Amino acid sequence: MARPTQERALRTRELILLAAAEEFETKGYAGAAITKILERAGVTAGALYFHFKSKQDLALAVMNAQPQSVMPHLASQGLQRLVDLTLVWSRQLREDVLLRAGVRLAVEQGGFGVESLSSYQNWHGIMADCLQTAQKNGELRSGVDPDRTATFVVGACTGVQLYSEIRTGRDDLTEQVVQMWRLLLPGIAVPGLVDSIDLDPERGNSRANPVQG
Repeated sequence: MARPTQERALRTRELILLAAAEEFETKGYAGAAITKILERAGVTAGALYFHFKSKQDLALAVMNAQPQSVMPHLASQGLQRLVDLTLVWSRQLREDVLLRAGVRLAVEQGGFGVESLSSYQNWHGIMADCLQTAQKNGELRSGVDPDRTATFVVGACTGVQLYSEIRTGRDDLTEQVVQMWRLLLPGIAVPGLVDSIDLDPERGNSRANPVQG
């Protein structure tokens, strides 16, 4: 009996997260209403508060689900893995409401009393791992620090997506990410490696199944 109960609880949590993401994406934190989230999810208030203590707690869960929703389903590593991650991310921002809502909430969080770096730190950790692998594989130029570079890439991606959202509604986001790498790679990759990094936007079509978090 325990397994079916756990599976139902997990499905309920995922329904609530998706409904919350839809509400947060269109209304923002301030405009989102718990009653509307309950209607979208088709669950009771008791079910929602079993999983999330408050609206703020729910918003944090949506924010922190971002990285898990865009992991590439490709056998790549190092710098190619890092590039693949950003290509999948750029595509999923146009297709995945959970990711879009998480990005909006991360930007707006100061307006609802939260100053959490958790979603950015999650991104940073994943990117730093890719860069550390790249360093071990001899892909990085001498003096390139994986941690500092990861910090820069997180900031660059944040800025690129905000600019693309304003400029084209993110229609050109993948193109902008490719241009970002064409500018950045020569500064961090050893000579001769840059041309071997595949920047084909179609690599953004490959992703693992999202894990809600």
